[in-house]
Amino acid sequence: MGHLDSDLLRTFVAVAETGSLTQAAARVLRTQSAVSLQIKKLEATIEQPVFERHGRGVSLTPAGKHLLLSARHVIATLDTTLRELTADSLTGRVRLGFPDDHSQDTLAGIIAAFSQSHPLVELDVICDLSARFPALLDKGELDLAVYEVETPDDPSDVLWSDPTQWVMSRNHNLLEHDVLPVALFDRDCWWRSAALDALNTMERPFRVVYSSQSVQGVMAAVEAGVAVALMGSSALGTTVRALDTDDGFPKMPASNLIVRTTEDQSTSVKTIESAIRRAFENRVSPKPAAQT
Repeated sequence: MGHLDSDLLRTFVAVAETGSLTQAAARVLRTQSAVSLQIKKLEATIEQPVFERHGRGVSLTPAGKHLLLSARHVIATLDTTLRELTADSLTGRVRLGFPDDHSQDTLAGIIAAFSQSHPLVELDVICDLSARFPALLDKGELDLAVYEVETPDDPSDVLWSDPTQWVMSRNHNLLEHDVLPVALFDRDCWWRSAALDALNTMERPFRVVYSSQSVQGVMAAVEAGVAVALMGSSALGTTVRALDTDDGFPKMPASNLIVRTTEDQSTSVKTIESAIRRAFENRVSPKPAAQT
């Protein structure tokens, strides 16, 4: 008889709660393919499927619903035990800045783990646009910030590099349109500027038909066949195809997720910075979407 591995259960819960292998991968700091393999291993152990796959994600089977209750209980018990065994006397207050976008799930997991090990440290977290964090750090209003840039000043600051590319729905050929419909982020970030700069160099007319503040919002427009968009590879699924130079689109830069701190670092700031760096060390960068 096999046994239920707690690591598999943790991944299972992440997929069940997000309804998506891609979002679950970000939460557990693994690639989408690694998450898929873990779910297959879990299903082989219990000899029945735990998810039903469909175009928009996954949903629980009756066996999955039964397992979810026990899996949550096991994980909660293990996390409580770990917190009791590893909690230390580190104290202080740390003001953190995190981007209010698709990386939030990953960073939320890091914060949860840090709080379990260092319960006496007060965390003051701000979720905002990446573009605002450098000024807040320079003013001393933040102790540490994680945010996205196109070109990092110091390569050692980079936690994660996500290739960006133009994509459109596999089911809608928007390249046949005389005026190319485009979806953009409607916020102050380098993504919007990079997209517009690239579009202005292309030898074809375009029109912005959709704007959203979130990755999920822009991706919804792409999957619905409303527009093409510049997206990070980590946010892409099988419903989209990449647009490259053969389609008239230029090669785009990667988005770099960096961590920065103020010069005067307390022990608490150094500790959480180390925790953030460790969490990203073994994470594999996503692969660009395939072309047709």
